[in-house]
Amino acid sequence: MSEFAETLPQTAAVVTEPVPDLQLQLLIQLLDRELRSSLPITLTLTGGVLHGDVIGHEAWKADWARSLRQVEGEGANLIAEFPETVDQGIRELGAGEGTSQLPRWIHLRDATLAFAGTGSLRLPLWRGRLADVSGWALGRPQ
Repeated sequence: MSEFAETLPQTAAVVTEPVPDLQLQLLIQLLDRELRSSLPITLTLTGGVLHGDVIGHEAWKADWARSLRQVEGEGANLIAEFPETVDQGIRELGAGEGTSQLPRWIHLRDATLAFAGTGSLRLPLWRGRLADVSGWALGRPQ
């Protein structure tokens, strides 16, 4: 064995992940208690600025299903129930754990994504990872 290999420290690889803002997580958790609750919010993301009304996960699922039920075809009806199907699967996998986790996703209604110098994109519903939000403020730009 070489002398060089013997002097290297034994280290394990560490995987790091961005940490969501705790206050924003708690705000979303609070909004999720009431289906009709929403707040105007502006988010800073890597690709631009996003503003709209932040809503809870349950409100997002209801809006998702409502919007897809207006679309013709059997596929739309199947996809309308998709978020609830995913949630049911997660509940079944976590049965017995009894732990309540903080939200990892943020949902906006009537959102506008503004890109630097290239215009904006209007979205009826938007869902994104909280860890990707680098800043936020209550209210919308004027």
